[in-house]
Amino acid sequence: MAWTTRYFTLWLRLGVRKNKSVLNSGSDASGPHIQPVPRWLLLGLQCSLLLAVLFCSGLARTAWAQEPPYFVTYSQALEEPGNLEVALKGLTASPKDANAFFSPTMEFEYGSTAWWTTEVYLQGQATQNDSTVFTGFRWENRFRALPSEHWINPVLYVEYEDINKADKSILEVTGHDSVTDLQLTNAQGKLEIERSIEGKLILSSNVKGWNFSENFIAEKGIKNEPWEFGYSIGASRPLALVARGRACFFCRQNFSAGAELYGGLATAHDFGLQGTSQYAGPTVNFNLPHGPTIGFSPQFGLNDNSAGVLWRFKVSYEIQQFRDLFHGRGAQ
Repeated sequence: MAWTTRYFTLWLRLGVRKNKSVLNSGSDASGPHIQPVPRWLLLGLQCSLLLAVLFCSGLARTAWAQEPPYFVTYSQALEEPGNLEVALKGLTASPKDANAFFSPTMEFEYGSTAWWTTEVYLQGQATQNDSTVFTGFRWENRFRALPSEHWINPVLYVEYEDINKADKSILEVTGHDSVTDLQLTNAQGKLEIERSIEGKLILSSNVKGWNFSENFIAEKGIKNEPWEFGYSIGASRPLALVARGRACFFCRQNFSAGAELYGGLATAHDFGLQGTSQYAGPTVNFNLPHGPTIGFSPQFGLNDNSAGVLWRFKVSYEIQQFRDLFHGRGAQ
């Protein structure tokens, strides 16, 4: 994990160096002022380039994930055994009384068995007029409680987090998380490390092409802190339930759309919506034939404790039977 952290931090800092080089290459005081390229845009381009390299490498095989288009809510869908999904999940926003930022999260999701999926997250962010920092990692595990499909399909989720207060990924909302957390400088935030265990009860149903998913979240810091709670709800549907007989690119069968609602539920001492942030917004996925899945969602803050608009995107690609690549080498 140490070498991965160093590489990820160096990769993030490239955006800062490129931005400085644009400033230094400007004309003199008498000439026109050259507007620097926003750091968050440079970082987004780097993330996209990294995924493009992964998709075009020899490891990539023909596959794409058929999952609901959620960014925060989890459904009962688990990774196929032996498959590896590599994804970039990005978020950008311009919160009230805070600098604009871009927060990328790299995800590596592996199907261990038919009932167990494990995933590692690497997170960072770049803030305008501030700096670029690596904010930590997460390790999550999801366990399917029932082997077959039912009217309601429960999944148990357990995650260990090691992140600092500079994190702005907003992968979920718990406790009294609010827009004030986004107003901290990176220097202030990275000094405070939060290590916690998070659990989720995931309930998901498929009804006539629709998916309905509900998540209840409980998080406990390793230090002596109260339990924090949150929730998320999602509903989605493919635009076409039956595929056409011929291959096509922009067919309705390649798109799915839905909506999410999520927010905090305060703590064990003051359970409820008071003093929490809440968000809602539409979501859409485009499954490129024989390629990655691209997702997009504008999510809107519903109260004064929330950021105005969160702009989310996701690019993911599934490598089929990733474990066979290593088994084949061992046989040789």
